[in-house]
Amino acid sequence: MKYSYIKPRQKSALTFEVKLLFSFFGMTLMMLFLTYGFLLYKDYTFVSDKEEISAKIEMTDKNIEEMKDAIAYIEKQKLLSQKIYTQNTVLKDSITNLFDLVPERITLSEAKLLKNGLILYGITPNKDVYNFMLQAPLRSIFHKTYSSFYPAQNGWLRFVSTNYMDKEEEILEENVDEKD
Repeated sequence: MKYSYIKPRQKSALTFEVKLLFSFFGMTLMMLFLTYGFLLYKDYTFVSDKEEISAKIEMTDKNIEEMKDAIAYIEKQKLLSQKIYTQNTVLKDSITNLFDLVPERITLSEAKLLKNGLILYGITPNKDVYNFMLQAPLRSIFHKTYSSFYPAQNGWLRFVSTNYMDKEEEILEENVDEKD
């Protein structure tokens, strides 16, 4: 017995609306998973970039320290060269002044410069010329002055003059130089 004039439709749980709903949910889940995957990829690239940048910063810091060491070494070398130049200038002036001190009547045969003294070898006509013309200026410069005379073949006198500065004065002079 049939109660209907139309053929009954098959009923299913998947209606058009449910299919539409599942497709929207599917697209939403797919978009969420794609976004999650994209974020994982970006996080991985950020971490790797961070490691590379950290390595570059570390290398740059190391290079900066090496350059600072090189600059410090060059500055020390510069100061040393300036000190040597100054010492050479002072030594040159001292030698010039020494030869200016020696009168024409006295002849020097040798001069030895020591760190805290001076040794002169030479010939003088007599002790008085030496004492008044050379020893007096030497005594004003050096703290200790010793002279020895030996007769030469021509009647003049050979002399050896050793002159020293006190070490205490030398230390004081070095301290004054360091302060400048």
